[in-house]
Parts: sequence; C-alpha cells; structure tokens
Amino acid sequence: MSAKIGVNEIATSDLGFQFYQYCSACSCSLIFLKKCFLYLLEAEGKVIMMIAMVSVVLGGFIVLLVHLFSLLVIKPSLVRAKLHRQGISGPSPHFLFGNIPDIKRIQLQLQLTAITTSKDQNVSISHCWPPTMFPYLEQWRNQYGKIFMYSTGNIHQLSISDIEMVKEVSLCTSLSLGKPSYLSKDRAPLFGKGIISSNGPVWAHQRKIIAPELYLDKIKGMVNLMVDSTNALVRSWEAKLDHKEAVTEIKVDEDLRSLSADVISRACFGSNYSEGKEIFTNLRNLQQIMSEGFLGIPGLRYFPSKNNRQMWRLTKEINTMILKLVKLRMGAAYEKDLLQMILEGANNSGGSDGLLSNGISQDEFIIDNCKTIFFAGHETTAITSSWCLMLLAVHQDWQARARAEVLEACKDGILDADILRSMKTLNIVIQETLRLYPPAVFVVRTALEDMKFKGIVVPKGMNIQIPVSIMQQDPDLWGPDAHKFNPERFANGILGACKIPQAYMPFGVGPHVCAGQHLAMAELKVILSLILSKFEFSLSPAYQHSPAFRLVIEPGQGVLLNLKRL
Repeated sequence: MSAKIGVNEIATSDLGFQFYQYCSACSCSLIFLKKCFLYLLEAEGKVIMMIAMVSVVLGGFIVLLVHLFSLLVIKPSLVRAKLHRQGISGPSPHFLFGNIPDIKRIQLQLQLTAITTSKDQNVSISHCWPPTMFPYLEQWRNQYGKIFMYSTGNIHQLSISDIEMVKEVSLCTSLSLGKPSYLSKDRAPLFGKGIISSNGPVWAHQRKIIAPELYLDKIKGMVNLMVDSTNALVRSWEAKLDHKEAVTEIKVDEDLRSLSADVISRACFGSNYSEGKEIFTNLRNLQQIMSEGFLGIPGLRYFPSKNNRQMWRLTKEINTMILKLVKLRMGAAYEKDLLQMILEGANNSGGSDGLLSNGISQDEFIIDNCKTIFFAGHETTAITSSWCLMLLAVHQDWQARARAEVLEACKDGILDADILRSMKTLNIVIQETLRLYPPAVFVVRTALEDMKFKGIVVPKGMNIQIPVSIMQQDPDLWGPDAHKFNPERFANGILGACKIPQAYMPFGVGPHVCAGQHLAMAELKVILSLILSKFEFSLSPAYQHSPAFRLVIEPGQGVLLNLKRL
C-alpha cells in the first residue's frame, strides 16, 4: 500500500514538474517574445530615426541645390535678361565659370601671336599695354560696343567706357552705389571689412575716422619724416658710387617699397619699417598669391589648395603681428596718429560684448583697417615711384626740366609742403605717370539697389566696371598722342588735358575716392625731388618693359637704372 502511494506521489510529482517546466518554457517564450517585440520596436525607431535623418540631409541638399541653381543660373539669367531688353549684350557665359574660359582662350591666342611676331626682334618700350594685358576687354569692346556685360564665375560685370555713362557714375554720390562684395569675400585676406571693401554705415564710420588724418593740413606735418626716410635711401645709393664719375646699376623697386613702407609706418603708426617689416613682407607675398587666381568661382576660396593654405597661413600671421603692434601701442603714450584714431574709433564704438555697432569685432575693425593702410599706403606709392623714374630715365628732356625746377625750389636746402606745392613740372610728370600706369586698372562699383545711368537701369547686384587703363589712353578723349608720355598735356590742369575730366581717375571716383591721395602725391614729390637733386639716371640696357597685373600694375621685371652722382 505504501509502495503504491509512493509511486503515485512520484507520478504526481513528475506531472507537477512537467507542468512547471511547461510553464517555465511558456514564461521564457513570453519573455523572448517580449524582448523580440521590444527589439522590433527599437529597430523600428532606429529605422524611423534613420529615415528622418536621411530626409533632413536630403532636404538640406535639395535646398542647397535650389539655392545654388537660383544663385548661379536663375538670378544671372534674370539680370542678363533685364540688360538684354535694354539693348546690352556680351559673350555668353559658361556654367560655373562664366567667361573665364573665353578670357583664357583670348589671352592664349595673343601670347602665341606675340611669340610669333616678336621672335628675334628688339621691341621698343610701348606704353600702350592695356590691349595686351586685357585683350578680351578690347575684343568685346569692339564687338559689343562701349557698354557690355560679361562674368568671371558668379561675378557679373557691366563694363562701361561710354564717356557719358562714366561721367554719371563718377558724379553719383548715392551710397547705393557701393564696393563689390568680392572685395570682402575673395579679397578678404588682404582687405577684410576695412574701408576699401565696406559699404553703407560700416564704410561711413571708418571713413569718418581715417579720412581726417589724411587731410592736407595733416600731410604738411608728415613732410619732414618723408624727407628723413628718403635721405636715408639717397645715402645708401651714394654709398654705392665711390667717386663722382662712377655709374652703378640699381634695381630700384625693393628700395622704393622699403622707403614707402617706412614712411607709412612712421607717419601713421608711430613705428618704423624695421618694426613692421614682417607685416609688409607677408602682405607682399599675400598680394602675389591672390593675383594668380580668378575671382568668382563658387566655393574656390574654401578649397584647401596650396595657394589657399598659404593665404590662410599668411593671413593668420599678419593678423597676429598687427595685434602685437597694437598691444605695444596700448601700453605706451603716443601722439594722436592714424593708429591711435583707429584704436579710439574701435573703443568708442564698441559694446560690452566686444562688437561694434555694425556687428564687426573690435579686433577685426583694427586689423582690417591697419592691413588696408599698410597695403594701400605703401604699395601703390612705391610702384608709381618706380614707373615715374623709368619714364624720366627714358625721357631725358623731362628729367632735366624736373631737376632744374627742384634745384631752383630747394636752393636753400629746405623742402617743405609749400615748396612741394610750387613744383608744377614735377606735378604734371606725376599726373602723366598716373595716366599711363594707374595703380588700379579698374574702378568697380556695385548697384546695391536698381539704379539708372544714361537711361539704363542697372539691376541690383550688378557690378559696374570702368576700365581706367583703357579710358586714360583713349585717343578720342586724350588726342592722337594718348599712348605717349607727354606731361605737357596737364600744363593747364585736368580740364585742359582731357575732353571730360571724369576720364582721369587714378585715385577712383565718387564718395569712395582714395582717402590717401594727398599723402601719396606729397610722398611722390618728396621721393622724386630728392633723387633728382642728387643723381642723373638712365635706363639700364638690361631693363625689360613688362607691365604685370598683381592686383595693381607694376613693372614685371623691376626697374633697372644706371645711376650717376650730379
């Protein structure tokens, strides 16, 4: 009996155990199913999230494509259509690159022609360089007239050499006619948002600070330091001539560049060339790199090419050096020079967040305007000095006339602002040099809103480009000798030299005219006066006349002179 009971108990126990196992298995299955369900939910969430992310990226990409299509195709087409309806045409642009392929093709054709025609020939010095430097402008001007449009990348130009339209643009004082945006974008490493590249209230604020420091009454006080710097150069040249009859060959460009840099450093920044030498050297290197590429190709300035990497490095170094110079100034007492006015302008306009009222940081304001003055204040003056010495070396009669005037005016050994103003011959020599070799070969303005000139509506965003170098050598405006060096044409002023005075614009036009033109003219007169008073000079046989466009027009191979003491 007890045995039966044991078996039944065992049987019952096995059944319970089996039931327990079954329940456990079901429980595990439920847990497994739950986990699977949760996993599926999680996976579905990830899929949904991934789909959402892809949708956002795809949507952003589509928006970017639409924006680029609008920027690169629709807007340019609408602008061109507006001008076409007014009878203005030009070469058809290529996608992304505009007319850059056409420009390269025309330049290559000219180079091949030049190689063929000039081989084994001695080519004399010609001042008619614009058609060779910019053959595409000459070709399109002949083909489409004196008002035509073309583009480099997404930069669209309305080129005008029609004198009536040029006159209207020159006389326009509206701030709606401003500087082109590429100056603050593609040329940002050199100019940033300084006075050369800014518009509207930003420009007006900077002009208000900088321009008064470059007025004539301030320039008078700078003449003595210009004389001191130039005398140092003269002494260095005299040291190369061991006796009176000695003749030496000198490449004057770098010496003049160093001289001009020293003048601008001392006059405007309370330092000297040696203290800011690295800044000038880096600015020069930056200028040369930037002159090698075309403007306006979308996104090119962000691409890490060799040139771009060099530009980024140089920009960083220049900015650091300028801030170092500024910090030294802040810790010492100085007279109120241009740098001091820039610092005060930044401090007085800044908020607690370190930003000016126009949204530019104080450091940015200081750096950009210092770079602008460093570059514009010394580079253009040095180059014009080189061209002027070259022209006087070729035209010995004008060299003799200018020297006679200088020796007569400075017979008491004094050279001041009043004496400089009395030098009429030297003045017209400089004016003629600036006519034949203007530092800036184009004056470019942007219509910041729709504007009307000579009955033509220029659409908002269109650049108006005046080819200064072509206008200043136009025989219709300057007479049949327009390509020749003849300072006498300025004997009765600009009105007597040209049919329309607005055709002479070496320092720009309108409200944005160069603020430093009086400083440049005074410095040029001092440099030329002291060199003429100490030396006779002629052009070296090794001189090669090759004007080169490196943001400004400069002697491509430098100016080599044979110098002799008087």
